[in-house]
Amino acid sequence: MIITKTPFRISFVGGGSDLPAYFEKQRGAVLSTSIDKYMYISTHAFFEKDKIRCKYSQTETVDDVKNLQHPILRTVLEDFNLNGIEVSSIADIPGGTGMGSSSSFTVGLLHNLSAFTGRSYGKKELGAGACRVEIDLLKEPIGKQDQYAAAFGGLNVIEFNPDGSVSVNPVLISNETRMTLNTNLKLYYLGNQRSASAILAEQKENTSQESKFQALTTMVSLVYKLRDALEAGNLDDFGSLLHENWLLKQQLASGITNPRITEAYTAGREAGALGGKLLGAGGGGFMLFYAPTAAHVSLDEAMKKIEAEPFDFNMETEGSKIIHVER
Repeated sequence: MIITKTPFRISFVGGGSDLPAYFEKQRGAVLSTSIDKYMYISTHAFFEKDKIRCKYSQTETVDDVKNLQHPILRTVLEDFNLNGIEVSSIADIPGGTGMGSSSSFTVGLLHNLSAFTGRSYGKKELGAGACRVEIDLLKEPIGKQDQYAAAFGGLNVIEFNPDGSVSVNPVLISNETRMTLNTNLKLYYLGNQRSASAILAEQKENTSQESKFQALTTMVSLVYKLRDALEAGNLDDFGSLLHENWLLKQQLASGITNPRITEAYTAGREAGALGGKLLGAGGGGFMLFYAPTAAHVSLDEAMKKIEAEPFDFNMETEGSKIIHVER
């Protein structure tokens, strides 16, 4: 049995510039962190050597990999040409909530199967391989940030170059800054799990409009402002940069926000949060705020009134890893 543990991520600024519609014309960038919530994938030999069993939210047992209903499992297992295997997954967070769950699943699966078949995939290979599966083979209208965030882990500026290559650059912060950031970042679950594909497909189309392209260009500039502020230990600017990014992001596609999201964000700001954003492509999921400690009680009360559930987390640094091997 082999078990992999792959983190979910929170993207702070620059999201959307990881789509080819933007970075093929101009370098994109995001600043994101992995967090201590994980996707676990386990594999072991299945007793029926001519069958495949996969357990996720459903259980599938098939004679032919092509008959698997789960698109990522079908594509990856066919790519590895595997039979007589059982694959199981379990996650700390449900899918469709804006933390890159499908990419964490893909990275974790590739990491696990590379070990299962005796191969050795590095972090860059895992990120690139997950992009190949999701974007090139499955034709999902998504960007490249989630795959590399899950593979590498940590707090990074991830850059997307016009030639399709990706660079991952750690943001170097002090222990004091990390502790303050972990304390002042507050996360709340709004509900409404959704698929990112429709919103991202609209955003892809909209990027050809000059105003949308310029909004993304400004968001990319915020990545480097935020990096510089973090490395200087200046967290006073963190909330305002999140706020500026969120205002710009809402311009990119019609489904990014809705009355429920607007209500939550307005309530959070009125309660003392300096800034924030909805995680992921939009439409629902988790709302992130940056708030000084003095505002935490009023922020929690404001979110409780609108039935937004608090969700504790910390930043993590390791990325996808193998946590158990038993031959």
